[in-house]
Amino acid sequence: MSKSSSSSLNDADYVALASFRHEIRKFLAFSEARAGDVGLTPQQHQALLAIRAAQPEQATVGYVADRLILKPHSASGLLDRLEMLGLIMRQVAQDDRRRSLLLLTDKARDLLHALSTAHRDEIRRLRPMLTDIFEMLG
Repeated sequence: MSKSSSSSLNDADYVALASFRHEIRKFLAFSEARAGDVGLTPQQHQALLAIRAAQPEQATVGYVADRLILKPHSASGLLDRLEMLGLIMRQVAQDDRRRSLLLLTDKARDLLHALSTAHRDEIRRLRPMLTDIFEMLG
């Protein structure tokens, strides 16, 4: 960090940054609790969401590893557990038979829909507060 950028902070900046981190932590706690309510770990929820949000032919072990900031072998173990739970399926890619594409099962889609609805509602509730914090940092 350069000296000029650190010297331009004032007390209000610290309040805004602390408030932002606090709201992120609260949201993560909310998210972890909702995942637990449906029998998922937070990482399992994140993996399902990453697969659902991926472009066609994009959802691979490497993609999930990147989106969850995991090493590929850790992502592979997570995906193995999701497959054993009946939440994902692997399909051989047509363009490269060495590559497996990840697909959500209907069970996963139902769980993810319920979780995502709750998360969207929570984010909408937080939006005014976050907007205020962003304006403080403006």
